[in-house]
Amino acid sequence: QLHLIESGGGLVQSGGSLTLSCTASGSTMDSYGVGWFRQAPGKKREAVSCIAKDSSNIFYGRAALGRFTISRDNAKNTVYLQMNRLKPEDTAIYFCGAELRSSVQVMCGQVLIDYWGQGTQVTVSS
Repeated sequence: QLHLIESGGGLVQSGGSLTLSCTASGSTMDSYGVGWFRQAPGKKREAVSCIAKDSSNIFYGRAALGRFTISRDNAKNTVYLQMNRLKPEDTAIYFCGAELRSSVQVMCGQVLIDYWGQGTQVTVSS
Protein backbone atom coordinates (compact mmCIF):
# COMPACT_ATOMS: atom_id res chain seq x y z
CA GLN A 1 0.00 0.00 0.00
CA LEU A 2 1.44 3.34 -1.08
CA HIS A 3 0.51 6.42 0.93
CA LEU A 4 1.12 9.77 -0.79
CA ILE A 5 1.32 13.18 0.84
CA GLU A 6 1.46 16.42 -1.13
CA SER A 7 2.96 19.63 0.19
CA GLY A 8 4.10 23.01 -1.05
CA GLY A 9 0.81 24.54 -2.10
CA GLY A 10 -0.23 28.03 -1.12
CA LEU A 11 -1.17 31.50 -2.29
CA VAL A 12 1.04 33.18 -4.89
CA GLN A 13 0.71 36.17 -7.14
CA SER A 14 0.36 35.82 -10.89
CA GLY A 15 3.78 35.30 -12.42
CA GLY A 16 5.16 33.71 -9.29
CA SER A 17 6.50 30.23 -8.64
CA LEU A 18 5.78 27.28 -6.37
CA THR A 19 7.32 23.86 -5.94
CA LEU A 20 5.05 21.01 -4.96
CA SER A 21 6.32 17.82 -3.37
CA CYS A 22 4.74 14.38 -3.28
CA THR A 23 6.29 12.07 -0.70
CA ALA A 24 5.48 8.41 -0.39
CA SER A 25 5.33 6.18 2.65
CA GLY A 26 4.28 2.60 3.25
CA SER A 27 6.26 1.42 0.27
CA THR A 28 9.02 2.65 -1.98
CA MET A 29 8.03 4.83 -4.88
CA ASP A 30 10.67 3.59 -7.31
CA SER A 31 8.41 0.95 -8.88
CA TYR A 32 5.69 3.47 -9.73
CA GLY A 33 5.07 6.03 -12.35
CA VAL A 34 3.89 9.21 -10.64
CA GLY A 35 1.80 12.04 -11.92
CA TRP A 36 0.50 15.42 -10.90
CA PHE A 37 -3.15 16.21 -11.57
CA ARG A 38 -5.33 19.17 -10.71
CA GLN A 39 -8.97 19.89 -10.19
CA ALA A 40 -10.55 23.31 -10.16
CA PRO A 41 -14.04 23.91 -8.73
CA GLY A 42 -16.69 22.59 -11.07
CA LYS A 43 -14.18 21.01 -13.42
CA LYS A 44 -12.91 17.52 -14.07
CA ARG A 45 -9.58 16.36 -12.73
CA GLU A 46 -6.96 16.91 -15.40
CA ALA A 47 -3.43 15.68 -15.89
CA VAL A 48 -0.61 18.16 -15.39
CA SER A 49 2.46 15.96 -15.77
CA CYS A 50 3.58 12.36 -15.33
CA ILE A 51 7.03 10.84 -14.87
CA ALA A 52 8.18 7.26 -15.33
CA LYS A 53 9.61 5.30 -12.39
CA ASP A 54 13.19 5.86 -13.59
CA SER A 55 12.58 9.35 -15.04
CA SER A 56 13.15 7.94 -18.54
CA ASN A 57 9.89 9.31 -19.88
CA ILE A 58 7.92 12.44 -19.03
CA PHE A 59 4.55 13.70 -20.18
CA TYR A 60 3.35 17.28 -19.87
CA GLY A 61 -0.21 18.40 -20.28
CA ARG A 62 -0.86 21.40 -22.47
CA ALA A 63 -1.17 23.81 -19.55
CA ALA A 64 2.18 22.72 -18.11
CA LEU A 65 4.29 22.89 -21.25
CA GLY A 66 7.07 25.44 -20.96
CA ARG A 67 6.15 26.50 -17.42
CA PHE A 68 6.19 23.41 -15.19
CA THR A 69 8.92 20.83 -14.59
CA ILE A 70 8.39 17.43 -13.01
CA SER A 71 11.26 15.54 -11.39
CA ARG A 72 11.77 12.79 -8.87
CA ASP A 73 14.30 11.65 -6.29
CA ASN A 74 13.70 7.97 -5.61
CA ALA A 75 16.21 7.99 -2.76
CA LYS A 76 13.93 10.48 -1.01
CA ASN A 77 10.72 8.78 -2.18
CA THR A 78 9.61 12.16 -3.52
CA VAL A 79 8.34 13.61 -6.79
CA TYR A 80 8.42 17.36 -7.40
CA LEU A 81 6.51 19.78 -9.58
CA GLN A 82 8.26 23.09 -10.15
CA MET A 83 5.69 25.61 -11.35
CA ASN A 84 6.82 28.90 -12.86
CA ARG A 85 4.97 31.88 -14.40
CA LEU A 86 1.81 30.87 -12.59
CA LYS A 87 -1.52 32.21 -13.84
CA PRO A 88 -4.88 32.62 -12.08
CA GLU A 89 -6.23 29.75 -14.20
CA ASP A 90 -3.70 27.46 -12.51
CA THR A 91 -5.73 27.78 -9.31
CA ALA A 92 -6.84 24.30 -8.28
CA ILE A 93 -6.28 21.47 -5.86
CA TYR A 94 -3.19 19.59 -7.01
CA PHE A 95 -3.05 15.85 -6.45
CA CYS A 96 -0.28 13.39 -6.97
CA GLY A 97 -1.01 9.85 -8.02
CA ALA A 98 0.99 6.68 -8.55
CA GLU A 99 0.45 3.79 -10.92
CA LEU A 100 2.38 0.56 -11.26
CA ARG A 101 2.01 -0.68 -14.80
CA SER A 102 1.12 1.98 -17.34
CA SER A 103 3.18 4.33 -19.45
CA VAL A 104 3.18 8.01 -18.56
CA GLN A 105 1.07 8.68 -21.64
CA VAL A 106 -1.63 6.30 -20.38
CA MET A 107 -1.37 7.51 -16.78
CA CYS A 108 -1.85 11.10 -17.76
CA GLY A 109 -4.01 10.56 -20.82
CA GLN A 110 -6.55 8.36 -19.04
CA VAL A 111 -5.98 9.58 -15.47
CA LEU A 112 -5.23 5.96 -14.63
CA ILE A 113 -4.03 5.89 -11.03
CA ASP A 114 -3.73 3.23 -8.34
CA TYR A 115 -3.02 5.53 -5.38
CA TRP A 116 -3.98 9.16 -4.79
CA GLY A 117 -2.79 11.73 -2.29
CA GLN A 118 -5.16 14.07 -0.47
CA GLY A 119 -4.20 17.12 -2.51
CA THR A 120 -2.73 20.55 -1.86
CA GLN A 121 -4.41 23.85 -2.71
CA VAL A 122 -2.71 26.23 -5.12
CA THR A 123 -4.23 29.69 -5.44
CA VAL A 124 -2.87 32.24 -7.89
CA SER A 125 -4.08 35.79 -7.43
CA SER A 126 -4.28 38.25 -10.29
